[in-house]
Amino acid sequence: MPNPAPPSPLDTRSRILAAAARLFHEQGYHGTGISTILREADVNPGSLYPLFPSKEALLEGVLEPYTHLLRPIVMNRVEASTQDPIERVFALLAQYRAWLSPISFTMGCPIGNLALEVGDSHTAARTLIRTNFENWSAVVESWLSAAADRLPPSLDRKQLAGFILTVMEGGVMRSRAAGNPEPFDQSVAELRAYFDMLESTAKAGGPRRRSGGARPASRAARKPSAKRRRSH
Repeated sequence: MPNPAPPSPLDTRSRILAAAARLFHEQGYHGTGISTILREADVNPGSLYPLFPSKEALLEGVLEPYTHLLRPIVMNRVEASTQDPIERVFALLAQYRAWLSPISFTMGCPIGNLALEVGDSHTAARTLIRTNFENWSAVVESWLSAAADRLPPSLDRKQLAGFILTVMEGGVMRSRAAGNPEPFDQSVAELRAYFDMLESTAKAGGPRRRSGGARPASRAARKPSAKRRRSH
């Protein structure tokens, strides 16, 4: 997901958040000093600390808008691009590629980066990152539910949505290391092949979810042994 668009320059709080979001993405959270954020936002320390008393509070302030902007910045664009719910999955991945490919994936996904960098040390930040991932997966799951008639009934759509997120984040990370989009494209191609298999399985009347009860005994289990037959 890209960084939120810079808001009005008259809003001091928004200027601070816009500068911090961009710098955290470009340089990392630990690699960005407060003085750099103040310089880029063109504000003085006296304006910062009443709004964000610590760098951790500023990090939370950067992460919180992502939870609200996911749909207008990311998902609404995808849904406007195609009515096919499965193609929306691949339009979403193509959108991330379009954002990151011009810079050779060098900065990666801002939320994914922060998950790796601060997820273990900042509980509040970890919660916001998890919320962002859950919101992302929930929208994708809704697309999969809209395509339920094209997928095997036994499919766990929530788990598949989480897997798609893993494919995206993993592909971004590998392409960042490679400096080119090839690993990301390979990941998406494998996901496409998996969806093709799922749709083929559904068309062929693939495995259906059991409604409950014990599984039927195997033929071997039902057939009495030779020893038992002789004893009757």
